[in-house]
Amino acid sequence: MMALAAAVIFLSFGLWAMVAPRAFFDAIAVFEPYNQHFIQDIGAFQIGLGAVLGLAWATGGADAIAVGSVGAGVGSLAHGVSHVIGADLGGNPGVDIPTFLVLGLTLVAAGVWRWRERSPADRTGSAAR
Repeated sequence: MMALAAAVIFLSFGLWAMVAPRAFFDAIAVFEPYNQHFIQDIGAFQIGLGAVLGLAWATGGADAIAVGSVGAGVGSLAHGVSHVIGADLGGNPGVDIPTFLVLGLTLVAAGVWRWRERSPADRTGSAAR
């Protein structure tokens, strides 16, 4: 149950940082100077952590590689979104954005593929939630 609670917390804070970075900074992360892109990147990584924990809880930990791949892919996709939103703030959008998005999509696809390759009996974990 702790994994589920932590997943909800990570996802909530991550989405908050992505959607309203200034409000997140003012309420939680008051470490001057304010940097929108940095706050949104923090949100992206929290979303990835929440995805890993949520998927691990939902599957009972049946396949760590599938869960880790999908969760890391979700985090990478959120990081790509952060770079799309902050494309005018610096970085190298022509390289950063496609790199994070392709990596994220590849990881999600690999995790889903691995999960689908397992027999139906193996898709449920024996770990107690």
